[in-house]
Amino acid sequence: MTTRPTDTAEHGRNWWREVSPGQWKAMAAAWVGYLLDGFDFVLITLVLTEIADDFQLSTATAASLVSGAFVTRWLGGAVLGAMADRHGRRAAMIAGILLYSLGTFACGFAWGYTSLFIARLVIGLGMAGEYGASVTYVLESWPVRWRNRASGFIISGYAGGTVLAAELYAWVVPRWGWRWMFWIGVLPVLVALWMRRSLPEAGDWQRQIGAARTGEERPHPFRPLFTGRIRPWGNAVLAATASVALFCVFTPVGAGFVPGLSVVAAGCLVAFAAQLGGRRGGLLYVALMVTVFCAFLYSWPIQALLPTYLKTGLGYTAGQVGDVMFCAGFGTMAGCWLAGFVGDRFGTRRAYAGTLLASLALVFPVFAVRDSLPALGVLLFALLALSQGISGILPKYLAGHFPTATRAASLGFVYNVGALGGAVAPVLGAHLAEGMPLGRALAVLTFGLTLVVIVLVGGDVPRRLGRLVDRQAPGDHLVPETGGVGTPVVGPAGGSGEASADPA
Repeated sequence: MTTRPTDTAEHGRNWWREVSPGQWKAMAAAWVGYLLDGFDFVLITLVLTEIADDFQLSTATAASLVSGAFVTRWLGGAVLGAMADRHGRRAAMIAGILLYSLGTFACGFAWGYTSLFIARLVIGLGMAGEYGASVTYVLESWPVRWRNRASGFIISGYAGGTVLAAELYAWVVPRWGWRWMFWIGVLPVLVALWMRRSLPEAGDWQRQIGAARTGEERPHPFRPLFTGRIRPWGNAVLAATASVALFCVFTPVGAGFVPGLSVVAAGCLVAFAAQLGGRRGGLLYVALMVTVFCAFLYSWPIQALLPTYLKTGLGYTAGQVGDVMFCAGFGTMAGCWLAGFVGDRFGTRRAYAGTLLASLALVFPVFAVRDSLPALGVLLFALLALSQGISGILPKYLAGHFPTATRAASLGFVYNVGALGGAVAPVLGAHLAEGMPLGRALAVLTFGLTLVVIVLVGGDVPRRLGRLVDRQAPGDHLVPETGGVGTPVVGPAGGSGEASADPA
């Protein structure tokens, strides 16, 4: 039956009625978990200068503490993603929350650079798995045609966590010191316990995989890595080599050998992508990894080093930094909400590329403001709403490339390998700042890499490359058909299944 435009508009105005109470509950639980994820992860950027003073670290060495969590993200995303595909999204969400909470708590007891870096490795494992499990949980629970909206809503939780952390920073650190910020970070454990007791499983996963009668019928995302006698040992060596290489790249241990070690790590991770994606999907995996890597490179210089820039470049006090970070975090949150609506209206790729293009007009003006706190707050709000808020639909963009059976593991691996761009970004920004003002370095990185992401996403480069070897690949596993200007074809009201969303 053809849906009239007036019917579609009417449903669009009352879209929330198509979301059941259970689906709203799933969103609320995942949103809170992701809010606390953002809170825990951003703490290191807020207290970086205090830690550097206590442990007598240079700016570049201190920035590598931000990078520490990214070293293990590829492993956490893959392992907990495979757990989510085989045992359910909810279990993996809980495991991820427990890991990053306990890692954050341990940061408060660090006695030096090495111990703090190790705790950051644990945080990386947890937050990577929690990301993949949470976004697949919500996307597979919500109605098909509102899944951009679901993606934007859940990612806004991360921005909410940054706002909460910024407000607590201005109140806690001047009174009790930086360690208390990390000790507060153990609170998400209580959320994990509540989630374990009260949440249902994701709808798509439960229908397609959870109903399997035997464990053998459930997916084994890592099976390609363990076939034969030699391959398991070879992949164990690859995993160890990648981990050691990344550790050396982002710590002083690898000083002088960073280019070679980076090539080694990249080669190992591409080898894993080729095996997990197979003959038909390997190229798609690599292209998506590159896209996410560039997305982190344009966004993370500001996320990681903005507090440092405000304190060292502009001379702001802790209270003023908290005010600016509040504007920045709330701008990102508002942008995530907007991204979901724009994505459902115009299509994920058009919304992503168009919003990033608009953000370019604000990059250099932000770093030109020096003496006006209100003006800086307004400009940062607008810039982050457009440039980083649009990342609210990045999970929807990525998840649409993968079927339900391997979605969490594939998304977790691709996203978190690409997230290494977030590890490179603050170090690159700090090194660039040695030859130019920090503000200018951040502006140059943000502007240049944003252009690259516009080309990759707007031009649908990953999918085009993937179809060079798999011409039958579906357009979108989550929302397969579109009508008009990217608006999903209307099915049964409130439908949330993937019966038609996974034609493969």
